[in-house]
Amino acid sequence: MEKATFGAGCFWGVEHFFAEVPGVIDAVSGYEGGHAENPSYRQVCSGTTNHAEVVEVTFDPTKVNYAKLVDLFFKMHNPTQLNRQGPDIGTQYRSAIFVHSPEQERVAREELEKAKASGRHSKPVITTIEPAQTFWKAEEYHQDYFEKNRGHSCHVTYKELEHQ
Repeated sequence: MEKATFGAGCFWGVEHFFAEVPGVIDAVSGYEGGHAENPSYRQVCSGTTNHAEVVEVTFDPTKVNYAKLVDLFFKMHNPTQLNRQGPDIGTQYRSAIFVHSPEQERVAREELEKAKASGRHSKPVITTIEPAQTFWKAEEYHQDYFEKNRGHSCHVTYKELEHQ
């Protein structure tokens, strides 16, 4: 099993999206990229920790490869919005890929260039690629939020994307 970590706005929809992808074993909401130890949701939302809301994806590379996950990441959110996704505003909602190895960094950069050249976006893609740091699991009420609340996701679902 391998890990991939993505920040694409509110982690509730991101977690739900990746949990639906065949070959993904687990998707966990959390925080990464900041400077506070074991940050809380309130701290992250204050903007003082510089953490992003992220989803740590555990996947079976024999069933889905990292390039496919990164490609899906670029398609499931708007990578042109700086420090926001839709109505959610703040550095915690930034578009970011946290890479776990030099190979992941190489693939992420290739996929970033493909996204920039795709013509899907009228504005520049601003997604950052950052080295993975400590992943802090979010509070339990954030885990599987979409399933627990059957609310609307702020992202397209995997099933919707695959049928486009």
